[in-house]
Amino acid sequence: MSYLNGLFSLEGKVAMVIGGSGVLGGEMSVALGKAGAKTAVFYSGNRDGAEEHVQKIKEEGGDGMVCQADAKNEESLKQGIQNVIDQWGRVDILINAPGINSTTSVMEITEDEWNQIMDINLKGAFYSSRITAAQMIRQGEGGSIINISSASSEIPLSKVMTYSISKAGMNNMTKFMAREWAPHNIRVNAVMPGFFPAEQNRKILTEERRKAIFGHTPMNRYGEADELAGVIIWLASEKASSFVTGSVVPVDGGFTAMTI
Repeated sequence: MSYLNGLFSLEGKVAMVIGGSGVLGGEMSVALGKAGAKTAVFYSGNRDGAEEHVQKIKEEGGDGMVCQADAKNEESLKQGIQNVIDQWGRVDILINAPGINSTTSVMEITEDEWNQIMDINLKGAFYSSRITAAQMIRQGEGGSIINISSASSEIPLSKVMTYSISKAGMNNMTKFMAREWAPHNIRVNAVMPGFFPAEQNRKILTEERRKAIFGHTPMNRYGEADELAGVIIWLASEKASSFVTGSVVPVDGGFTAMTI
């Protein structure tokens, strides 16, 4: 095995991607599969998306499975994660990638909308991380938990307050978990993407909004989904990122480095 393969290979590892049926979560799932991890793609309502990504993993010679779980429900997540353990005997990598957004202005946000966004984006990641960490502790070999945050967690964007607050909470939660679970060699980090709009979302972005985004992004473009693969593989690898925990890593084309 070459030096680079040994550094980044995930052969023999079991990974789970909560929210793996979407565009970004799906790309992460496929990347993990290509790197050698047996990968469980979790979905809540979009089974077709999850199956599509599992098929891509298998086409690349990897092993994947589809799992259903309600991302905001602890018992549902416990059952889904247990299904993975029953299938493959262990879990080594968790990606928390579910997320919902809203463009509601501050004065118009309802309690139901607030609760739904917080439950899925933040509380669900708390549940899945805690369930997975308990399994990793039982295994006694450590592991990697990667939370998918957002650049808006640091720089307030117009009309996405609840989403941004949920992601800021995720950044803080990442550091708390990293500190508590470090003695068990469980590393907890967050990836903070900038603007990675899916194709269907790009169609509804106005030219004015696009110019504003690019004007605040030094690389002057959107990110592409596959540009998240490298940081995911790095943080998932117990060799390549063995001393990295409690970090929030921007992948944003310089968005969070920009001022005026």
